[in-house]
Amino acid sequence: MTKAVLDSSVLVSAFLKPGSLPATLLLRAREGAFSLVLSSYVIQETAAVLVRPKHQASRSFTPDEVARYCRDLLAVGELVGDLPNIEAVPDDPKDNPVVATAVAGRADYLVTGDRAHLLPLKEYAGIRIVSPREFVELL
Repeated sequence: MTKAVLDSSVLVSAFLKPGSLPATLLLRAREGAFSLVLSSYVIQETAAVLVRPKHQASRSFTPDEVARYCRDLLAVGELVGDLPNIEAVPDDPKDNPVVATAVAGRADYLVTGDRAHLLPLKEYAGIRIVSPREFVELL
């Protein structure tokens, strides 16, 4: 089965925009179309973004709903630990643990909306780095 990491940009969009393409990807993971690979880093980064004041001010969801969403993600996905220490993204080292999640989980794809740092890589250690739209077309 195809394995994929949805990075926090995709997971945040799935939460904030229920009818969006990222939300559709999460639904496809729940349906078993692919195996979702997660790490504590990706979950924590997703939660941290969602509880930022700018998101809280413009939306009507609570920190408890964010926590429930993260628990739901863990119920759908495969959690990997012990991320390898890699330097895949020299321009944005905070993205290295996201790539490391894909490596540790032996993912086929890393799905991201990060046009500045991750998408330009296109591939790392045999893992294709694609946009949500590209991944939907591949499924």
